[in-house]
Amino acid sequence: MKYRRLGRTNIQISEIGFGAWGIGGSMWQGARDDESMRALRRAADLGVNFIDTAYVYGDGHSEELVGRFLRERNGEIFVATKIPPKNMTWPAKPGSRLSETFPHGHVIKCTEQSLKRLGTDTIDLQQLHVWQDDWIDDAEWYEAISTLKAEGKIRFVGISINDHQPDNALQTVRSGKIDTVQVLYNIFDQTPEQSLLPLCLEQNVGVIARVPFDEGALTGAITPDTTFPRDDFRNRYFRGDRKKQVFERVERLKTHLGNEAASLPELALRFCLHHPAVSTVIPGMRSTTHVEWNCAVSNGRRLSPAMIALLREHAWEKNFY
Repeated sequence: MKYRRLGRTNIQISEIGFGAWGIGGSMWQGARDDESMRALRRAADLGVNFIDTAYVYGDGHSEELVGRFLRERNGEIFVATKIPPKNMTWPAKPGSRLSETFPHGHVIKCTEQSLKRLGTDTIDLQQLHVWQDDWIDDAEWYEAISTLKAEGKIRFVGISINDHQPDNALQTVRSGKIDTVQVLYNIFDQTPEQSLLPLCLEQNVGVIARVPFDEGALTGAITPDTTFPRDDFRNRYFRGDRKKQVFERVERLKTHLGNEAASLPELALRFCLHHPAVSTVIPGMRSTTHVEWNCAVSNGRRLSPAMIALLREHAWEKNFY
């Protein structure tokens, strides 16, 4: 496993992190706690030392599983979690007020609840689970964060940027008030490269790249005939003719497989890791098989400039959310 610096935190984290949404079991059907625990253990054995979870991943169940795992590992793992917006609205709506999403008391209460579920005294990285850049001058959220830091309940703070809105954090990155951003970044959505990633490099802000597989589209597993369990959120994400759209684009991507990447998941992860601003990429991992496939990508090999140029042609302006 290779490691990268998480921005100004100066913490070295694994470039492949453990995305823990799926193990929460609510919107991704089929997760089993025993397999989730095996996946977490296998990931750590292979060098993964960064886990990203959140309260809304199974109404705290993901955090509880991560907490159970942390008690086995004695502080070897860097854990990031997230505070849900008080109004439980994703993404944050333009014009919405911070008082509706992250008022002082809500930030404090949610952090203390996460500490209990994780079973720790300190959260390594606390993140706000939606964001609007015009909230940066509202003192309420930052006063709460400062209090939590002073009390030793959190070490660092970050934001999780709204899907497909990488420029909705530029003011915040420039402000110096945050340590990290979490952003949707993959072969289809390359827009963070335009402004956000260069700015994060300049400001020494860590970048957590999420949704590297576009909710499964970039694994090659989605065909026009794919079906999902009834309550799985992918029924909505891939509704209508979207599975057909994805399938056709992914078939074209397959022409680039070969010496630089033998599979689509490998190509997708290597694309995210090619950018120097990216500190870690967090694919969802619900099984030991997923863990082993994903961790195998961290072997020091990088995509060539020629391959990156080819992948530029596959950028796709869409929003399935």
